[in-house]
Amino acid sequence: FVDICFTSTTIPKMLVNIQTQSKVITYTGCISQICFSTLFAGWDNFLLAMMAYDRFVAICHPLHYTVIMNPRLCGLLVLVSWIMSVLHSVLQTSMVLQLSFCTEVEIPHFFCELHQMIQLACSDTFLNNLVMYVSAVLLAGGPLAGIFYSYS
Repeated sequence: FVDICFTSTTIPKMLVNIQTQSKVITYTGCISQICFSTLFAGWDNFLLAMMAYDRFVAICHPLHYTVIMNPRLCGLLVLVSWIMSVLHSVLQTSMVLQLSFCTEVEIPHFFCELHQMIQLACSDTFLNNLVMYVSAVLLAGGPLAGIFYSYS
């Protein structure tokens, strides 16, 4: 479900661009793409980490698996991953909404990236860059370290 939703944030705009032979995305379209792509990418990242933990428990503690990975814990893990993803998406989107742009900005792609929007801004982007890089380290590095640990 999450993978389908993540793909659905960009594919419709790409199909419209192919049909109309236009490579322009509006500001509102860009903001909504940033919001949803950040939400679903983060959620997918957390879910992959949860699956790695599930596999770790199944391999390292097979006799205690049903006690450790009970339905309540599984539901809690999914809920926490969803909440973290929503908070991250709202934070990044609200940070981009506070930026000001000098001229009318047109992005010649069907996909609008967070970093690209920050680069096009005329206002001070230090805080945006700081939040973007710190959240990338924490929200991608944490689950990635858990995945690597489970495989080792």
